[in-house]
Amino acid sequence: MSSEVETPATSGSAELIPVEVVYAKPQVQRLIALQLPVGSTLWQAVRQSGLLEQCPELAARGEELRGNVGIFGKPVPADSVLQAGDRVEIYRPLLIDPKEARRLRAEKKAQPG
Repeated sequence: MSSEVETPATSGSAELIPVEVVYAKPQVQRLIALQLPVGSTLWQAVRQSGLLEQCPELAARGEELRGNVGIFGKPVPADSVLQAGDRVEIYRPLLIDPKEARRLRAEKKAQPG
């Protein structure tokens, strides 16, 4: 498993806050450290991180991706204003519904043998 950290350059004279944008695939985790102007939104951080260009599977999800983001493990709207130190997370789609996964595990456990 590998992990990458990148720090894209930002410019301007506005007050900046540090935030991180993370996206994890099964074998690779991406963490991008940014300095963004106060008042920046979660979606602005995602766009500024460059992950949409670096990970084609994210760009392919289009507007649906805006509903699969959060801060520190809690889903929040893409237009949420960030605070200094926030970790923006981009979530992958579920492969199976959690209720269905539980049902399948229970069935498997109940089978003799």
